[in-house]
Amino acid sequence: MPNIGNITLGEFPLLLAPMEDVSDPPFRAVCKDNGADLMYTEFISSEGLIRDAAKSVKKLDIFEYERPIGIQLFGSDIETMASCAEIAAAAGPDLIDINYGCPVKNVACRGAGAALLQDIPKMVKMTEAVVKSTGLPVTVKTRLGWDHETINILEVAERLQDIGIQALTVHGRTRVQMYKGDADWTMIGKIKDNQRIRIPIFGNGDIDSPEKALEYRERYGVDGIMIGRASIGNPWIFNQIKHFFKTGAHLPAPGILERVAACRKHLDFSVRWKGDTLGLLEMRRHYTNYFKGLDNFKPFRMRLVESLVYRDIEAMLDEIVHYYQESENFAAI
Repeated sequence: MPNIGNITLGEFPLLLAPMEDVSDPPFRAVCKDNGADLMYTEFISSEGLIRDAAKSVKKLDIFEYERPIGIQLFGSDIETMASCAEIAAAAGPDLIDINYGCPVKNVACRGAGAALLQDIPKMVKMTEAVVKSTGLPVTVKTRLGWDHETINILEVAERLQDIGIQALTVHGRTRVQMYKGDADWTMIGKIKDNQRIRIPIFGNGDIDSPEKALEYRERYGVDGIMIGRASIGNPWIFNQIKHFFKTGAHLPAPGILERVAACRKHLDFSVRWKGDTLGLLEMRRHYTNYFKGLDNFKPFRMRLVESLVYRDIEAMLDEIVHYYQESENFAAI
């Protein structure tokens, strides 16, 4: 049973990946309802936090129902990262996570995220500074390496463990791959086979079904699985995987009432947390995902994304329930 410090996660935890512009408190709420065992904030810029930038500070918001919850930080300056870990710890998370895996240009090309995979000594110094700056457990999320010629995750795992991290999540791609091609879990399995490794190792990348989760659990021996893109519009995936592990059978696909209930909770929380205008605007990206696979949904989607009136959207969700309960147009995921 993997532990992170004094945090007990259960026999085989399922983690919600930190995703920019996705894994905010409203999205985390529906994932927690549906079986996510450990969740993380969206990644927070250390420079933004030091400057007291409103967007960065807002991402520190966490709620009791979310526990255990980690705040994820990224940055390129060692002292700034250490200072930000202290600020983040004051927000009351259960752990601090360092992002050494983000591949996007405006992060990696500024020396943060996956860029640190090109400078392991600096990565080690930065991690050690963060570990020393807080009494909370520190974890790391990273990738296999910068490119296929410089896959260095085995060295990274050992060195970061030796300076005090308490868990490591590895995405099975290099930075150059971005999110293309298949994730390669072979190296993740080799980390688990390393007799020197004592901390929990979580695998990430391409887990989009209960069958694949079980296959990768058994093949690579990881201590848990982190799920990212497959949870968008499908928060039920966590409980689906858990049920499959226990029974070998599939849970019924979510019906229209379950989909609308999840979307409605997400919408309500989004408006309460962000305000009417921003809360409604940022929900637009989620409507298609919650109702993926429904025949004749396009007219509803167009109306949902065009409206910025909360009551109108609530009424449309009621209309969607009525339409798909009374017709032959419902297709389960």
